[in-house]
Amino acid sequence: MIPVRIKATGIYAPGEAIDNKELKIIANIDFDADKTEQKIGIFKRHIAHLRGLNETTADFATKAAQNAIEQAGIKADDIGLIIVATDTPEFISPATAIVVQGRLQGKECWSTAFDINASCASFTIAFDTAVKTLSNSPSIKYALVIGVYNMPAFVRPDDGFGYSIFADGAGAFILEKNANGESAYIAGQHLTDGTQWDFIGIYSGGSRNPITHQKIDANEYGLQNLKPLPGDRNVRLWPMVTHKLLGNNNLTADQVDHFIFTQINRSVIVKVMDELGQPMEKTTCIMDRYGYTGSGCVPMAFHHAVTEGKVKRGNKIVFIASGAGLAVGSNLFIY
Repeated sequence: MIPVRIKATGIYAPGEAIDNKELKIIANIDFDADKTEQKIGIFKRHIAHLRGLNETTADFATKAAQNAIEQAGIKADDIGLIIVATDTPEFISPATAIVVQGRLQGKECWSTAFDINASCASFTIAFDTAVKTLSNSPSIKYALVIGVYNMPAFVRPDDGFGYSIFADGAGAFILEKNANGESAYIAGQHLTDGTQWDFIGIYSGGSRNPITHQKIDANEYGLQNLKPLPGDRNVRLWPMVTHKLLGNNNLTADQVDHFIFTQINRSVIVKVMDELGQPMEKTTCIMDRYGYTGSGCVPMAFHHAVTEGKVKRGNKIVFIASGAGLAVGSNLFIY
């Protein structure tokens, strides 16, 4: 086990929540609200630009980080490592984490700041990376890991599916070394299949497909669904990854106190918990309040699990997150 613990958490979602009825009106779209609510579990979401807010990825990340820093009772200057986990960055370059460092610390500092982009698995992989970096770096006292999502900025105006599912939000962890406590990081387990790169993503704006007038006129920009995603993908993957993660560490699902999954579809989480033989009381779902917040959803759900008393110090926790590409990340730790 690695003697690192989560010292504090923080979240941010922009503006007042938008329910499905209002979304149809203000975004001028149509979608199956009954399916969105009853199967997927989304009733509300936060979308900055639909509320007229001039806020984007770096704003969400900074505000979630400030919330976590306040809860931790530390100074921003005490942080020596900042990782932003996202596939909706503020810019292609510089890294969003560098922008956030400038806002939080406001000067040249002996700190490290970089982004991790593994689509919606980004936070779990960033969490794993931050723990291992912090534990092996004597000069770093605290690490800040932020999962943040601003996919609505990339949803085209006529995309009813995109607007009904994707939302803005961020969650942040402050990590610290914890040599004498019961909290610790046990392990991570990751899975990748890059042959699935061409299912869903943002394919224009990089070096392969620069944004041009022709791309815009052809509606080949922003979030694009190039192929239908396999309907059973997460139902198959999440139990498999969970069993490998736990098996590698001589644990069973019964010994885990709480599970946090990617908040993309409540019905999928119900099926996965059933497959694991676990009651729904041992997981937390927040898509009803926040929609799908990608790399932000796992830390946001965990923040609620802690603040609502579902998770307590000493509990064993599993995170499972998957995203386009394909990327799956997981974490096992004692809170």
